[in-house]
Amino acid sequence: MNTPALRTTGLSGGYGRFDVLHGIDLEVQPGEAVALLGPNGAGKTTALRALLNLVSHRRGTVEVNGTDITSYPTHRIARGLIGLVPEGRRLFLDQTVEDNLRLGGLHLRRDRRRVDALMHEVFALFPVVERYRSRPASALSGGEQQMVAIGRMMMSDPAVMLLDEPSLGLAPLAIDAMAAGLAALREAGRSILLVEQRVDLALQVCDRIYVLSGGRIVEEDVAASVGGEGRALIDAYLG
Repeated sequence: MNTPALRTTGLSGGYGRFDVLHGIDLEVQPGEAVALLGPNGAGKTTALRALLNLVSHRRGTVEVNGTDITSYPTHRIARGLIGLVPEGRRLFLDQTVEDNLRLGGLHLRRDRRRVDALMHEVFALFPVVERYRSRPASALSGGEQQMVAIGRMMMSDPAVMLLDEPSLGLAPLAIDAMAAGLAALREAGRSILLVEQRVDLALQVCDRIYVLSGGRIVEEDVAASVGGEGRALIDAYLG
């Protein structure tokens, strides 16, 4: 049996004295895309932050490729273990597209050949990013900025890729382009955990889905098997 790229076991934690997550068990296999769905306030973003140790763990473990990283500091996790595309992208808008990308691979700066290879992967996936590499990020559309944000995450060459609401605020054509990019990453063997409100996008891109409600996993299914009744159940949980 394959060692999961990502595994959480009984993960609980939150902010201050209050738990937001309650015993989260989930897995992402190597080369698998998994969606974490749920209504606003369900704890989805908190779950992603907990994986990066940005949220206190009270109980449970986080493993990447079989290594327990529960106690790792965030900066160590971000160096090739887990990469994040945060909600809202959070680019340096006054910097060029290329500068934003290179910041993602800052810990690899001594290995110029590897950085150049990763940059080539980003440009191959999103040709528009290469065309605009010398422009300030502020000059790009929302969809193009999201491509840059995904590219910046790719530049850290993470074992697991996290994306928090990547479709938020994007036009339909931009969502289609982003979905195609995520599908290509999955086909290239990347391991992805996607937080999304759009069930259609999650089912299009992902192999499996988890539904989070009240900080607990309440449903798990194979994306391809979700029919009308399953879709209605997911929609009910999403509110």
